[in-house]
Amino acid sequence: MKTVSKRELQKLLAVGPDIGDILPPNIAGINTSGIGDDVKRAVALARKFNEEVVKPVYKKIDQAVQIDHDYLPWEFIKTANEWGFYTLWIPKMFGGAGWHMASIYIFLEEIASCCCGLSNVIGVHYLGMSSLMTGFNMKVIKKVLGEVVQGEKTGVPCLISLALTEPAAGSDVEENELLEQGKVGTIAKRVEGGYRLNGAKCFISGGHYSTWHITVCYGDRKRPAETFMLFAIRNGMPGFSFGAKENKMGQRACVASELIYEDVFVPDDLVMISPDTFKDTGLSYYDVSNMTIESALAASRPGVGAFACGIARGAYEAALAYAETKMVGGARLINHQYAQNILAEMHKNVAMARLTYIQAAQFTCIWGLFRILHQTWSYRPLRILPRSIQAVLIKPFLNLKLTTNVVRKICYNPKNLKEYQAAIAWASIAKFGISDIGYINCMLAAQLMGVDGTRQDHNLEKHLRDSKLLQIYEGTNQLNRQIVFKHMIARDVDGVEMFAKKAEQSIPTIHMLQQRRASND
Repeated sequence: MKTVSKRELQKLLAVGPDIGDILPPNIAGINTSGIGDDVKRAVALARKFNEEVVKPVYKKIDQAVQIDHDYLPWEFIKTANEWGFYTLWIPKMFGGAGWHMASIYIFLEEIASCCCGLSNVIGVHYLGMSSLMTGFNMKVIKKVLGEVVQGEKTGVPCLISLALTEPAAGSDVEENELLEQGKVGTIAKRVEGGYRLNGAKCFISGGHYSTWHITVCYGDRKRPAETFMLFAIRNGMPGFSFGAKENKMGQRACVASELIYEDVFVPDDLVMISPDTFKDTGLSYYDVSNMTIESALAASRPGVGAFACGIARGAYEAALAYAETKMVGGARLINHQYAQNILAEMHKNVAMARLTYIQAAQFTCIWGLFRILHQTWSYRPLRILPRSIQAVLIKPFLNLKLTTNVVRKICYNPKNLKEYQAAIAWASIAKFGISDIGYINCMLAAQLMGVDGTRQDHNLEKHLRDSKLLQIYEGTNQLNRQIVFKHMIARDVDGVEMFAKKAEQSIPTIHMLQQRRASND
């Protein structure tokens, strides 16, 4: 694992945006001890990685995939593994470094300011980890994350993907209210000792170079929300195979994979969530399936915002460098007022984008998926205690069913439902708001640079290609707008219709969720 010395840290933080611009000192709700240190280390490490690893190879990788879209950047993945990037944000109790989760988003922005595709090669692994953790099956989490940590030690990367999207469903799989319209096709049938899984997944980021695939499937096509299941599928399981690699326009470095399941036997000990596993919890299974997907995506969508902020910043920096040297009408372009206005607009967009994804990241840490890790009673002991002590004190309890049930009770019962909804909605605001900003900044840069902006040596054309995908994955921007309306507007208005259904039939308002909880109690 790579580190930076104190002297090197200061030098690296002096290059690029000031740390005060990146993380305002009075962030509300997340001033847990250690966050500032983790952010500084994450930014410094990302800047060092950009200079030593990303900048020398990112154009070559992009061109290699353009020529042969079966190409996979294994050398880069191995290097990222050597630097420790696949374990830095794994909690110490599972063998990782235990850095504060809020710092990963700022790290991803820094890498994406150079190359969003390679930033995603690192970031999508944590989407897989987030979906793994949403099941709160502590035994499976321990097993999978243990292999990731071991993969760092052996030099053989072990990554995780989320297998969610289906050919006939698309973004419908990300909303319970849309599942029945989406024609889901990945179906699991109960057999002795486990399940038989059949179907296919598509557009799975990082699929071909991941070892574990957290797979969403269903027991009944007609009742997908009530029969939702989450399995941990490992490479080499009989019947599991890789299909095509998408020939993408942007973010070429991060493969989008087809995964195929042909009568795959999934033993019970790799079943993370199923209706059977929640029988004795007293929780509404509809709410469980809904919150599982919502929570995983609420953790990852601020990451999409961070990618987009990196692109917006990269486009701004390319335009600024161009304006400093380009001569127009006998004067440098940067001395023309119209160019100054465009650059100011782009700078504003970057600043607003960063504040938005940081806000979303705060909310997912304190109210969303990771809140159990960031409570005062849990965060400080987990941060202070060395991994060796945590292995002795905590790991023995992770295999107990009681531990899983207790954690589920805490995590699937948010104390304040409006806070939970704010975490979900702000994640979507970061996703669609900043991905649009990333594209807008690319277009502003193109307006300033003209035909020169299409040349690969300025890097703008790559940022523009990369930006479009951000408006599509993790739920289309149209779907994310609907999520914001659902969680922040419709809940307070009677008679609102969404997804072609009346509110009382489809939208889990605060009142409805409280009623469900009361009936379960």
